[in-house]
Amino acid sequence: MALLTKKEKGLLLDPLTDNNPITIQVLGICSALAITAELKASIVMALSVMFVLAMGNVAISLLRNIVPSKIRIIVQLVVVAALVIMVDQVLKAFAYELSKTLSVFVGLIITNCIIMGRFEAFALGNGPWRSFLDGIGNSAGYGLILIVVGFFRELLGSGTLLGMKVLGDPIAKTGLYGLGYENNGFMLLSPMALIVVGIIIWVQRSRNKALIEEN
Repeated sequence: MALLTKKEKGLLLDPLTDNNPITIQVLGICSALAITAELKASIVMALSVMFVLAMGNVAISLLRNIVPSKIRIIVQLVVVAALVIMVDQVLKAFAYELSKTLSVFVGLIITNCIIMGRFEAFALGNGPWRSFLDGIGNSAGYGLILIVVGFFRELLGSGTLLGMKVLGDPIAKTGLYGLGYENNGFMLLSPMALIVVGIIIWVQRSRNKALIEEN
């Protein structure tokens, strides 16, 4: 017997392509613009959102038949706030410099539209296992875009990846710099993140005619 049914596989895979939270649903754009100047920050934010959304979905699913509908939003905020505090404390304990780089954006995971949207749209109507898969899938789709954007912004803007020089030394003029290449400082500005996301959306929709017809 297969480990996952077709529908469960869809929960994991659809957000990576045809139903991506950022490029299709246009959610979570703020963090995509703010913290993707460095690939490491993009990866950490992606993992943080994955933990919060997956665990939060499970918690809301378990509580869905207990919590009165009138206070469900308050309960959801308490759950996500508790998870975000856990993430923030772990980052401060084990990756303090990175936590300073991410600054307030870790705390702002609480207001991420993807998280509250999945709580309302999915976790409140499904069991813990399916809710967990939905959380992993949507956060992976979100994280994928962050990592792709972070990859190109750091590479073209600083000539590095994860802080390591990959295009050569701009001072010693080695590698590509010896051929006349110069870092594009515009890639480190937030508007360039929006342009990179726009290019990803264009490529995705040009390859999928169904998405064009829907819009």
